[in-house]
Amino acid sequence: MEPSLPKNESVYDLQEFLSGFNSDSEVIKILNLLGVRPSKGLGQNFLIDASVSESIVATLNIEPDDVVVEIGPGLGALTRHLIGKVKKLVLVEYDRRIYEYLRDVLSEVDEVEVIHQDAVNFDIRPFYVEDSVKIIGNLPYSCGTEIIRNLLTFPSPVDLAVFMLQKEVVNRFCAVPRTKSYGVLTVMTSAFWNVERLQDLTYEPFTPKPAVDSSVIRFIPCGPDKFPPFNQRVLKRIVKCGFHERRKQLKRRLPLGFTDWGQICKEMNIQETARAEELSVDEWINMARIIDDNPLKDNPQKGTELFDVVDENDQVLGQKERAHVHAEGLLHRAVHVFVFNKSGDLYLQKRSMLKDSSPGLWESSASGHLDVNEEYHSAAVRELAEELGISGEIKLNCSIEPSERTGWEFVRLYSCEHNGPFNLPYSEIEGGGFFRTSMIQTWLKERPEDFASGFVECWNNYFE
Repeated sequence: MEPSLPKNESVYDLQEFLSGFNSDSEVIKILNLLGVRPSKGLGQNFLIDASVSESIVATLNIEPDDVVVEIGPGLGALTRHLIGKVKKLVLVEYDRRIYEYLRDVLSEVDEVEVIHQDAVNFDIRPFYVEDSVKIIGNLPYSCGTEIIRNLLTFPSPVDLAVFMLQKEVVNRFCAVPRTKSYGVLTVMTSAFWNVERLQDLTYEPFTPKPAVDSSVIRFIPCGPDKFPPFNQRVLKRIVKCGFHERRKQLKRRLPLGFTDWGQICKEMNIQETARAEELSVDEWINMARIIDDNPLKDNPQKGTELFDVVDENDQVLGQKERAHVHAEGLLHRAVHVFVFNKSGDLYLQKRSMLKDSSPGLWESSASGHLDVNEEYHSAAVRELAEELGISGEIKLNCSIEPSERTGWEFVRLYSCEHNGPFNLPYSEIEGGGFFRTSMIQTWLKERPEDFASGFVECWNNYFE
């Protein structure tokens, strides 16, 4: 390991940092003092045009309460336009010498945190505790798409992201059907994000000069009404199959066992000779919905579903329809299941916007009402199969008395271990992920409104 750079006032000067290094000679001088030789492998091409840097930061539409994560801050070309303007600024730098420089030169700036890490592996999940999260970065050409995939794979806490990338890569993000650049990256990104090219840049604003042109691109989450709900795993599977040999007809590329191809084409109003590059993002999503074989994909809930109504001792009084049970606040039964992976992280599901209660909120791994005459244990096993597509040994953790917080349900909480993957019915579950329990605890404290109240009760009882 190289020794840490000793402090030198000519290097660790905050005012000089905030003023910027706006010429080749200034950048070379500071890099020499730091002992850094720009690496092509790390994509270390430093911005030296202050007006370009300022214009890129302006596209982030920052507000005083924002938390901003900057990827690859380097010598601070973008950073200096963010300091003092946001609630918190997190800098993620991979080069150790530059990390140490940023850490020390910004040590007295309270709202700045400097992290030494590869952004490909940076964990964005803890930022769910924040109200507004934005990301910006001049990404290395070698791994820019991997960084974006890590940070923006749905679900993500990011509200807006602006990146500078190799122009050729930006072309793939922004491509349209029937073009060479249109492919898996285009479809899987556009299914969740509105993607906008903001500006193109030549090599001139950088040092060292890159051999290719760059572009600035912005990502904003799609609203809930842009596309109908769909299964992300199914979409990814068929898109990857379809584009594996993009010039072949889709009927020769899709995995066996799917619905009759002719029937799919009829429902979608497309030609049976269609190729992957000819379908729009809307059509790919429509195909994923048709092909999805989850039996509950179109059944978020039914108001006519019958529940057992019980008394204060959990004894059955009779049956009533779901809509009446909830409207009248009658006592009834439910189960929740906490699914932990081998590392002890808990899987949380994000409820579909189609749900009649707590739409879009975070919830237990699996949960649901008991059917008429059904036992608690059997219901928990059934919910795991229906909502996550898994089976396994479960154990009872606790029983929870009915209250307004549980929706007047007698709840029994079970747990099990499973590492996924899961098969989610899109009508019930929008997405999900594993989270460290310590992170969930902080998230619950900071933003309880993000969670269904039934889950909060289960969480509190589980950890008591």
